[in-house]
Amino acid sequence: MALLSLATYSFGQTGKKKTNPVKKASPATASAADIEAGKALIQKADCMTCHKLDIKLVGPAFMQVAAKYPANDANYASLAARIIAGGSGVWGQIPMAPHATLSPADAKKMAKYILSLK
Repeated sequence: MALLSLATYSFGQTGKKKTNPVKKASPATASAADIEAGKALIQKADCMTCHKLDIKLVGPAFMQVAAKYPANDANYASLAARIIAGGSGVWGQIPMAPHATLSPADAKKMAKYILSLK
């Protein structure tokens, strides 16, 4: 009986480990034009009645919001939705009035401005 070498047989393994590429989070996209537009929109709206740049008033200071939320696309969208819908509970029980007349694009620019205040 002849001995067969294992080297002559293939077991379907190539020695290369199959890996799935890891998708990196896309960087936040906040152009200087979006940030400036967001600042202008905030100054025209009633935001400054309850918020200030660096001091807590009725609502949190914009710099407090920027410190809490990283500047990324998910947070831009989340904050824009909250600006439009209003709400309470995140920063206390005093509700933020909804701003239903704002477009999602304008609310997102406002969020980009706020989150640029690091």
